[in-house]
Amino acid sequence: MSEITLESKIIEAINQIRPSLQNDGGDIEFLKFENNKDVFVKLVGACAGCPMSQMTLKNGVEKYLRATVDSQLEVINATQF
Repeated sequence: MSEITLESKIIEAINQIRPSLQNDGGDIEFLKFENNKDVFVKLVGACAGCPMSQMTLKNGVEKYLRATVDSQLEVINATQF
């Protein structure tokens, strides 16, 4: 699978879960895809300051991406850098 195809599938999957975050006053931005496994995202709105944001990324976003796109993907919160 090429990186471009994989990246487009990641973006499509993020767009599918985006309404769930928007319902809670937040959102997610896809920033970049590197090393054929690292998905960099940024939580915004209510999600950005939420104490549960890391859990949302790992148990929500990453789990969904691994199930629907590729089991090797790792979601990285770019706001931590």
